[in-house]
Amino acid sequence: MTKRRELRRRFRKLRRALPHETRAANADAITRHFFATGLALRAKRIGAYLSRPDGQDGEVDLTLLLERLFNIGKHIAVPAIRRRGSMEFYEYDPDETLLDNRFHIPEPHLNARHVTRISQDIILAPLVAFDESGVRLGMGGGYYDRYLGSICPMLRPLIIGMAHEAQRSRTPLPFAAWDVRLDGVITEAGWQLFR
Repeated sequence: MTKRRELRRRFRKLRRALPHETRAANADAITRHFFATGLALRAKRIGAYLSRPDGQDGEVDLTLLLERLFNIGKHIAVPAIRRRGSMEFYEYDPDETLLDNRFHIPEPHLNARHVTRISQDIILAPLVAFDESGVRLGMGGGYYDRYLGSICPMLRPLIIGMAHEAQRSRTPLPFAAWDVRLDGVITEAGWQLFR
């Protein structure tokens, strides 16, 4: 088994082991920290992810954050896996019905409005683990790295990881040439900028 697979297994186990009450409290704290950063004031269009409704995988649930952003008039975009395994972002409306993809993650319908790669100001990225230099370990599909890596670094949105502190690696995570680092991370402990 590769080191990345071992790390994914370990950190997913830690994330899943968090009690529901802890995850909910963390999501609330992360929402408060996000608004305290001032990022919401500067960003017009925000890319974000949707979690599995059953909460089974333990990632940070952004429901409350997205609801508040939507209520203050921010344009929200969420990802969908399309043909040949590519990921694209589409406009999100909490009042519209979503479809579950093959990973049981809700995503917009095929007729949802596409959001271009360079029109997003911030992308709130899910992760399995992160380290002190902004290396992000994802689920292993490479969707975010391919998507973000296709954008010229000068035009790339700010990439903010959303995580529980339990997902922080105290040792450096493996990093490959195709990996895209986080610009910052928000956990229940607060906001950290990497560069």
